[in-house]
Amino acid sequence: MDITIDNYLPFWPLAVLAFALLVQLYFLLFVYRKLATRKVQGLPDGAQTPPLSVVICARNEEENLKENLELVLTQDYPDYEVVVVNDCSYDDSEWVLKEFSQKYAHLNVVTLKEDVRFKHGKKFAVTMGIKAAKNNLMVFTDADCRPQSAHWLRYMGNSFEGDKEIVLGYSPYIKHPGFLNRFIRFETFHTAISYLSHALKRNPYMGVGRNLAYTKSLFFKGKGFASHMHILSGDDDLFVNQNANRHNTTICIDSDAHVWSEPKRTYSSYALQKTRHHGASEAYKTGHKWMLSMQVGSAVTFYLFLILCLFLYPEWWYYLAGAYVLRLLIQLVIYRPCMKKLQVGDLLPLLPIMDIFFYFYTTFNGFFSLFKKETRWK
Repeated sequence: MDITIDNYLPFWPLAVLAFALLVQLYFLLFVYRKLATRKVQGLPDGAQTPPLSVVICARNEEENLKENLELVLTQDYPDYEVVVVNDCSYDDSEWVLKEFSQKYAHLNVVTLKEDVRFKHGKKFAVTMGIKAAKNNLMVFTDADCRPQSAHWLRYMGNSFEGDKEIVLGYSPYIKHPGFLNRFIRFETFHTAISYLSHALKRNPYMGVGRNLAYTKSLFFKGKGFASHMHILSGDDDLFVNQNANRHNTTICIDSDAHVWSEPKRTYSSYALQKTRHHGASEAYKTGHKWMLSMQVGSAVTFYLFLILCLFLYPEWWYYLAGAYVLRLLIQLVIYRPCMKKLQVGDLLPLLPIMDIFFYFYTTFNGFFSLFKKETRWK
């Protein structure tokens, strides 16, 4: 039977669906596969251990400092310091840090005081920490983060080989019961598979400050955060977006180099966190914004037009189901080794559900974030 726009149904929904599927297959087979096939071989014999400075910014992080700071201070690394910026804390962080300073000579505490006229965000605190650091190679994390092993710095330090100036690490969230926790861990995995794979494809566009390293010389050569100091967030991803290139960036994903963090426990706090992150992504390079828009937009389009085509062409349901199954099977093949490397393998059976939630949540959050504005980092 001849189906045309004039006498029956239009073909354009099928064309849109096919295009969205092809875009999705491109990201799966030519981008995410980079991480899936990446070999994790551990530390080589004679691994480099250049002097490092670990920089941590903490505002009212008394309990987290008590719980996590010692794990950073007791790393198996020959030459490093830990710079903690006590950023206008009004809890007992000062006394906690004084106790640690008496025990660990390589702890350097920088204390910032609140100024009535000048209100600063995290970027100012990070800048003060960088200025206080005595080494050119710097590793960044947060007060609520805990390294998986005592060899974290050995992996990060060894990654600064050749002309590398930026090392993108990985920071998973701790597993807890409930859907929100599963979704946060899936969203974190999906973000990681994207930025790590693009870095392997020599197109780095972001990093996560919970586990990130770069050189002090690069920071000052790029004039620090000057171009985006007005944006609340972005001390990590915007810096990488503006300073990373195909030659100076590498990744470090060995499990012993992972840094764990506590996830948000309520939907409102998680939504606020994502709104803040979205504000930074608006300042990405144009090419990266288009790339991410195609990545998310093609997935949302695929799902929407799959449903539309099922209504318009019910007699073709088996072809449409085949398109869905094809994409899902390729996802399973690509995601399985990636999830194993990124320690979220328990989420693989939930992929069909989480994938839908992730793309639609990202789209809606991005839209509503346009109407929200954050004015403080904590």
